[in-house]
Amino acid sequence: MSNKAELRFRTEDWEARMLSPYACRSAESRGRERPEEECAVRTVFQRDRDRIIHSKSFRRLKHKTQVFIIPEGDHFRTRLTHTLEVAQIARTIARALRLNEDLTEAIALGHDLGHTPFGHTGEAALNAVHPGGFRHNEQSLRVVERLEGGRGLNLTWEVRDGILNHTGPSRPATLEGQVVRIADRIAYINHDIDDSLRGGVLTSDRLPRDCLEVLGLTHRDRINTMIVDLITTSLERPEISLSLRVGEAMNRLRDFLFANVYVSSEAKREEGKARHVVQYLYRYFTKHPNALPAEYRRRVEADGGSRAQVVCDYIAGMTDRYAVAVFQDLFVPQGFPVLREP
Repeated sequence: MSNKAELRFRTEDWEARMLSPYACRSAESRGRERPEEECAVRTVFQRDRDRIIHSKSFRRLKHKTQVFIIPEGDHFRTRLTHTLEVAQIARTIARALRLNEDLTEAIALGHDLGHTPFGHTGEAALNAVHPGGFRHNEQSLRVVERLEGGRGLNLTWEVRDGILNHTGPSRPATLEGQVVRIADRIAYINHDIDDSLRGGVLTSDRLPRDCLEVLGLTHRDRINTMIVDLITTSLERPEISLSLRVGEAMNRLRDFLFANVYVSSEAKREEGKARHVVQYLYRYFTKHPNALPAEYRRRVEADGGSRAQVVCDYIAGMTDRYAVAVFQDLFVPQGFPVLREP
């Protein structure tokens, strides 16, 4: 055993002895697409977590919409605070189930890196115009595999699998990924209610009483109910799930949010404008690739016929305010500078 790597070996040995038999151990990872020398201190999943946190894509999440488009209040969630809440919930569950917390955290922190400006409105707008459609989970995978830093982050297979399958028809291969998939839903259902109450989109008396009787009357109680139920139901089992009673109540509450917040509510009053911005930018840059920033122009030249994909990557990576600024620069008339006469 190398003295240089002793600290990492200690962590891997602890995982082998202490984690659940259903957990994913760092030393058993399926590895990276490009082989690398191992870190002397950190496990592979710890390195993945750190790479995500230090990425530009992660930092941009602070200016991307969660529900309220370009919110003016200081306390509304953004895509970054949503991501942090998912990571906190997922780690709590992983620790209780003796799963790999580092893997869980890495997946949680990376799951929304490919989200568009203006949240799901931007995603739907790109999906409507981009050949083959657009799905933010697939774009998140594209960010970590190729886009970030020009070569991607070269993450482990398990983290990439969890990022891709945090939503959509397929379940993650690891229990850690399955934890993040449900933690994502627990987080957004509860914080979107909280933001909607703060923003006056909902009032507490409109929340479905039958769901509250199962899950709890307060934000804190509902999160606690869902987490404790998931842990209790999944303990020492090879799959992650909620009990039937709590799972059904959570899904009914989610359906209520779609009907009363996510679609045609006051929170979405700027949705049409946001869709307009995204689609106008997409159409403009596909017709005028020379107007793209230099790094994207180089990719168009290098990738041959993938102009549409390069434009899609550019727009998906924008923050809300950057997308608005680019749109204004391209399509909004600027004032003519009048020189002061002598």
